[in-house]
Amino acid sequence: MTGPTIWIFITIALIAANLPWLSDRLFGLIPLPNGTKAGWLRLLEWLIFYFITGGIAIGLEKKLTGGIHPQDWEFYVIGLCLFLVFALPGYIYLYDFKKKKCNYN
Repeated sequence: MTGPTIWIFITIALIAANLPWLSDRLFGLIPLPNGTKAGWLRLLEWLIFYFITGGIAIGLEKKLTGGIHPQDWEFYVIGLCLFLVFALPGYIYLYDFKKKKCNYN
């Protein structure tokens, strides 16, 4: 991948990893009837974003290198863990800061 393409992809991955925790809308677009998302729905949405981001990565690899390098399962587990680390700021914001309103006076 070329330099700017990598940074654009990392930015997309950071946004995709944090969107389920930062938005009460389904996939950031669809409002829910009760106005809030359950924890399991946020986790499912995060997992779907992982697969979407992986699809974008495979597409970029195919376009930029002309082929897709075969990977074993370890590669995808490491990618999942990295996506989990990317989601940490949104998770901390939702469950630590947003609900407690940051009263440190």
